[in-house]
Amino acid sequence: MQWQGRRESGNVVDQRSFGAGSVGIGTLIIGAIVYYFMGGNPTDYIAANAPNVIHGSQSGTSQSASELDQQRKSFVSVVLADTEDVWTEQFRSLSRTYTPPKLILFTRATRSACGSASAATGPFYCPRDQQVYLDTSFFDELSNSLGARGDSANAYVIAHEVGHHVQNLLGLTDSAEVRGLSRNQSSVIIELQADCLAGVWAAHETKYFDKGDVDNILNAASAIGDDRLQQRSGQVVMPDSFTHGSSEQRTAAFRRGLNGGTLQSCIDR
Repeated sequence: MQWQGRRESGNVVDQRSFGAGSVGIGTLIIGAIVYYFMGGNPTDYIAANAPNVIHGSQSGTSQSASELDQQRKSFVSVVLADTEDVWTEQFRSLSRTYTPPKLILFTRATRSACGSASAATGPFYCPRDQQVYLDTSFFDELSNSLGARGDSANAYVIAHEVGHHVQNLLGLTDSAEVRGLSRNQSSVIIELQADCLAGVWAAHETKYFDKGDVDNILNAASAIGDDRLQQRSGQVVMPDSFTHGSSEQRTAAFRRGLNGGTLQSCIDR
């Protein structure tokens, strides 16, 4: 996937230096300010992070971001910028204005308007503050543990979470939850539609794709299907417990958006 040197979104908020681990007093104050503007109580942030404060020159060393961290931030910013371009145009076709989400980069644990979360939760979207949360170590898990490799696979993950933002703006999530279905059934519908919306993003992204990038995305969608995840953990596959859909359903949903290329192709008719 060709992403280097392209436009980066200004909506990425890097909180990785404000996360778990040792922090300097200046970083603690800045983190509290950022947390306040995200809608949180800064005193809660300070109370949680004050025990980690260190002093002196150690602070600058501990907070220096690695080259990989910077590269991943640039990558995430480019992908987010692409989603902004795609959905701005798609909303314009509906005579609507697209308001992009903020994307929060964090390390190990974070707080959102939807509550606390850890890296184990995986990337997620919080509709209450309209923000996407991502610990980029998930990219390593996707590649090393699940066998879904490549920048395009990582980009798909971001596009999927932004898909939830699109659903939220258009009220599609609410419509999926009032059909008289079980909580799990509603969740599967919502998640598959987000996969479809990621496919719409990909349809407009193919000019930046290298050979094999779409296959990498389909492999990622398949790898995080509920049936595959249950099998990997040694469980019996139980469709009634699915919350995101099977591998087959997830890849089919993505293909639907990829082939249709429009928001309308992902809205049930």
